[in-house]
Amino acid sequence: MQTNKPKILLITPPMTQLNTPYPATAYLTGFLKQHGYEVSQKDLAIELFLSLLSQQGLENIRQSIEDNYADFDDDELPDSIYHFLSHFSLYKKCIEPSIKFLQGKNPSLALRIASRSFLPEGPQFENLYQMEEMSGDILHSAFGDLGIQDKAKYLATLFIDDISMVIKQGVDPNFEISRYGEKLAASNPSFDDLYRQLQQPTVYTDKIISSLVKTYLTQEKPTIIGLTVPFPGNMLGALKIAQYCKTINSSLKIILGGGFINTELRSLKDPRIFEFVDFITVDDGERPLLTLLEHVDNQRPVDDLFRTYLLKQGQVVFTNNSALHDIPHKNTGTPCYEGLPLDKYLSLSEMLNPMHRIWSDGRWNKLTIAHGCYWSQCSFCDLSLDYIAKYDDAGAEIIVHRIETLIAETGETGFHFVDEAAPPKVLFAMAEKLIERNIVISWWGNIRFEKTFSAEKCQLLADSGCIAISGGLEVASDRLLKLMKKGVTVEQVAQVSKNFVDVGILVHAYLMYGFPSQTEQETVDSLERVRQLMLNGCFHSAYWHRFAATIHSPIGLHPEQYNIELIANKNVLFAENDIDYHDPVNTNHQMLGEGLKKALYNYMHGMGFEYPMSFWFEQTVNEPNIPPTFIEQALL
Repeated sequence: MQTNKPKILLITPPMTQLNTPYPATAYLTGFLKQHGYEVSQKDLAIELFLSLLSQQGLENIRQSIEDNYADFDDDELPDSIYHFLSHFSLYKKCIEPSIKFLQGKNPSLALRIASRSFLPEGPQFENLYQMEEMSGDILHSAFGDLGIQDKAKYLATLFIDDISMVIKQGVDPNFEISRYGEKLAASNPSFDDLYRQLQQPTVYTDKIISSLVKTYLTQEKPTIIGLTVPFPGNMLGALKIAQYCKTINSSLKIILGGGFINTELRSLKDPRIFEFVDFITVDDGERPLLTLLEHVDNQRPVDDLFRTYLLKQGQVVFTNNSALHDIPHKNTGTPCYEGLPLDKYLSLSEMLNPMHRIWSDGRWNKLTIAHGCYWSQCSFCDLSLDYIAKYDDAGAEIIVHRIETLIAETGETGFHFVDEAAPPKVLFAMAEKLIERNIVISWWGNIRFEKTFSAEKCQLLADSGCIAISGGLEVASDRLLKLMKKGVTVEQVAQVSKNFVDVGILVHAYLMYGFPSQTEQETVDSLERVRQLMLNGCFHSAYWHRFAATIHSPIGLHPEQYNIELIANKNVLFAENDIDYHDPVNTNHQMLGEGLKKALYNYMHGMGFEYPMSFWFEQTVNEPNIPPTFIEQALL
């Protein structure tokens, strides 16, 4: 049969990180090209942001604010908007030079920004003022006399934060720097909130999105649109793009996929989402997308699709050809960034901490060393889903080849390995090959604090270009670590992390609080261990997040093993992931969480180590039951 292969346009919707492309479209572009498809990709997130943060964009933002707040007196305006309107000429003057500076195109501006007399300093600078009151010239402590570029980048980022708050409060309440309408989608059992939002009158951000979509369709003339939804904060943007695509060309076939879809839409029943899209795929996208392209090309019947939701006779149905299989990781190909505006991404410095800023600073080629997790035991993780459960590594030789290919394509030598947990064996083999071939890169990624990361192995990784690692200490309690089957102890984490630090590798720790049966005393003790770990130079940065039970984890599947009772929502038609539960151990995790975050923020800036634990909490807590030299002794 003669066929005319469809042309695919892949789009990243708002909002994602601004410093580097989210890799989903690049992965699929590389894969589809090797299968002979004509494919293009666009990052609407970065283009929306740059349209807003331009001189004309600020003029339009001001007009929107004046329309929306016409009946307000000055003293009734939010602080960010009052400051913006009062200093508008300065905002307009500074915006485009500052954006170019953050894009690395205007380095000489650093001296003016660092002088503190160039940018208007609005409410988002308040934390900086407070730190200066507490510790004097905190910027000089962080950057010294010569760190002008970094100091300016930090100040320019606060300036961008100010304008982003203006957009959120004055133009579009769904807008944030790295997410868009997140609360409308995240673990929302009903599609109602999103559906209502999609019927609302257009705001200025909508006009930009629709204009960009129209331009894409005119330029690329696709027959299929693929939208990636990696996070809840991309769902609203994806549906708006789909809505505009259908308005312009109702014959377009629109496919939805991505991380949020994979984890939260596995119980999808609401047919209204198919007013905007035609197909929704779950788990790895390569095979489902191939079958869909074959279907659109009349080579495969609709009932023969792979892991795909669609609408049939007004009902949501799930088709899954069990005879098919996923593409092995070694055969998925090298990501391709062709068509993405690599010179337009912004390197931001959101925090003075050198490790914490790495997520938003720098242009990173993103790669996956292995599919899934080689450990795959942690009780809080989505072990029942393929993205964790199906472990498949490509091997060091293929990874190094992909590294070389991406360097040749992008000209960038920075790499972020985005694995759930990079397998040590493959990491070590990759490091040896990079050194043998004199391939000079800088790389970082996520690991488990395995004993196998000895001082010698950490040195090997550093020699190969490793600059930073992140890993989960989680609850910082041996009892709870054992309960969650983490496979590490606090002492082991201290020893392994210090091995990395001693060879010049930055270390970030993921932390959680509120795990089932966790007491207030255990939480305070965990903070004390973290304090000692940072004081003894084991961690450079860390982040606390509140534990959430998810329906795909062992805790969600077998709550009785953790002595909790799930509070199930039986009327799930849309998203389902986080699930409420009753814990008989009654601990005020809300109060404790605020104190944990306050303490950690100060520790990451080198402050507050000498304060007692009770200083950080609004209510009285017991002092820790941890020896003051616990970590020091673990490192001997």
